[in-house]
Amino acid sequence: MEEYKYIILGGGPSGLTLANRLLQRSEKCFLLLEKEAEAGGLCRSKNVDGSPLDIGGGHFLDVRRSDVLKFLFSFFPEENWDRYERDSRIEVNRYVVNSPLEANIWQLPLTEQVDYLKAIAVAGCNLGQEMPEKFVDWIYWKLGKRIAEDYMIPYNQKMFGEDLNTLGTYWLHKLPDVSFEETLLSCLEHKAYGTQPGHAQFYYPKKYGFGELWSRMAKALGGHIHYNEPVISLDYDLRTVNGKYKADTIINTIPWMSIKEPIGVPDEIRSEIASLRFSSVVIEYHSEMLKTKAQWIYYPDLEIPYHRVLVRYNFCPGSKGYWTETNRVRFDEEQHTGKEYFINDYAYPLNTIGKQKTMEKILCWAEEKRVIGLGRWGEWQHYNSDEVVERALALADRLWGSDNLPPEHIRLTCV
Repeated sequence: MEEYKYIILGGGPSGLTLANRLLQRSEKCFLLLEKEAEAGGLCRSKNVDGSPLDIGGGHFLDVRRSDVLKFLFSFFPEENWDRYERDSRIEVNRYVVNSPLEANIWQLPLTEQVDYLKAIAVAGCNLGQEMPEKFVDWIYWKLGKRIAEDYMIPYNQKMFGEDLNTLGTYWLHKLPDVSFEETLLSCLEHKAYGTQPGHAQFYYPKKYGFGELWSRMAKALGGHIHYNEPVISLDYDLRTVNGKYKADTIINTIPWMSIKEPIGVPDEIRSEIASLRFSSVVIEYHSEMLKTKAQWIYYPDLEIPYHRVLVRYNFCPGSKGYWTETNRVRFDEEQHTGKEYFINDYAYPLNTIGKQKTMEKILCWAEEKRVIGLGRWGEWQHYNSDEVVERALALADRLWGSDNLPPEHIRLTCV
């Protein structure tokens, strides 16, 4: 049995960040286990048709977190990146407008603008009605009937599944916030108002895919990372993994239900883990060139299987073609038209009603066993890569400073 101070499960952005930060703190008694032959998780890239393609979907580096950028640029310097202003668009009712729709309806014909404005004006949030608890109700309450039915409901059905009312509203701070007054101003002045979407400005590598960053971080770990090592069994009482590795503390960044043999887990916690929901996506490459300057485009039309397109030559110089992102339920492997495609079984953790309490129970119980959840899957939150890096840095610094503290002071969730 190999014994370590820390064992990290999963070599995606959160696991790689945590491991490298520990190494920077001169901590060497740790091991990272990665099931694939390479690290990076959803942020991996492959060379397809002469240029990189991000096999987990569109991933970009947001410019807003300076500490995150400083850390990441130490592995892949800033001069190797291009910086872009986001150009994302929506094709709705045969018109193409910039995203978010509620800030850019001024790009539609005047009669359409009037209809949208009338619908937004009588939305519940503008009539003083209390915010609803279910997602579909919230869409109508916040954005009005036209945006709800033309865009938000069909798009989210394509991305997350048909029954949107299983989703809660606690996560909607991630969405752009544009008031009715700001929508009206945008129509009068022909420019967007309100809070813009994430990645309003972003970095993307000049000569590589986004996965190059994580490959370099994995290389920096040397022998501290083991590849082709899926987590089959985890004994929570003994803190052993696959019957081969033992740790003082385990940090889990992989989906909880992906561990086939969880040992020492009470039925209540097993039930909570089983209740977690997620979506799978397929990334499919197409070699055609689209006549657009947009970097990505959203498609709410239910007749189109995919929900968004990434136009790679508009952020990856010298490349061609585009790739689509499709919920796996909507993807027909026999009918696909692309050149290559990649299946991601775990793509998005779903923000279902009650999930917050579910994760609190899981994380509190696991942390009592000195197993800490981290990142998109360990915390079951729809975090972007820069967010998980920030959280992993904070956890690494806290673990590093806990050598002389009792175990209960390491815990994050149940304090």
